[in-house]
Amino acid sequence: MSDQNVQKAGFTSDGIKRGSLASTMMSSEAKHCSGGVHSGGPTSTLQAMGAKGSTHSSGFTSLGISSRSKASTMMSNEAKTHQGTTPRGGTTASVQSISMGGKGGRK
Repeated sequence: MSDQNVQKAGFTSDGIKRGSLASTMMSSEAKHCSGGVHSGGPTSTLQAMGAKGSTHSSGFTSLGISSRSKASTMMSNEAKTHQGTTPRGGTTASVQSISMGGKGGRK
C-alpha cells in the first residue's frame, strides 16, 4: 500500500508526474534550495523509492516506520541533527507521510 501511495502522489518509474503532489514538492524544494533539489532530500528520496517501488521494503509502511529498518536508521540520524526531533517537511517525515497517503507535510 505504501508504494502505491508514493506512486499515486506522482513519484513514478517514469519520473515525477506533471501536476502531481510530487511536482509541487519538487518546485517548492527547488525554490528553497536556490533552484535545485538536493540529493537525500524529500523529493529525491521519494523519487528514488517511487521509481523502484521500495518504500515499503525500506521500512516506510502504511502503519508507520518499521523497527530496525533503513527508515528507522534514517529517522534516528535525522533526529540526531535536529536536537532529537524529525522536522516537519524533512525527509523522514515527508516520506512517511506520503507512504501513509498523506501530503508530505504540505498543505
